[in-house]
Amino acid sequence: MGNRLSKITTRTGDDGTTGLADGSRVSKHAARIQAIGTIDELNSFVGVFIAVLPAENRLSTDFLRIQHDLFDLGGELAMSSTENPVLVITKEHWVRLEQLLEELNADLDPLVNFILPGGTNVLSACHVVRTVARRAERCLSELNETEEVNEHSFKYLNRLSDVAFVSARWLAKDMAIPEVLWEQS
Repeated sequence: MGNRLSKITTRTGDDGTTGLADGSRVSKHAARIQAIGTIDELNSFVGVFIAVLPAENRLSTDFLRIQHDLFDLGGELAMSSTENPVLVITKEHWVRLEQLLEELNADLDPLVNFILPGGTNVLSACHVVRTVARRAERCLSELNETEEVNEHSFKYLNRLSDVAFVSARWLAKDMAIPEVLWEQS
């Protein structure tokens, strides 16, 4: 187990900087910190989604694993070394998401129209996970313009947003909730 934080308030960030895992300090609005913060936010929304899932839903275990993966991804990004990058997210991670996609999609009818996010708290929470995953992906893309980002991290976030979308559809079917279809104005 890693080191425990003995003190949360350190006052070292009062100057608008924050520390990375290697001890270096960067601006709190740096692209790397934006990505780490968005992944942390995404992880929090995954927690909300799990909390509103019906009891003993099969997705609870899958999304708990996703929370651990996202924490690992944040840790990977907290390492600033570009000479010896620490790659925590691997092909195995996004392949696992692809397998989940296949399992969930097998139970669904083909999509014939756009779906609006909503319907119930749990479906809405799932769509928030989807959209924040897309934002995290955009943050990684911005970081990648100045520093190389692990290609597997990109693929992981891309698959995760797909998993969230398909999970919302799967839940709607499982819970007999009609999907809210988009109607052109």
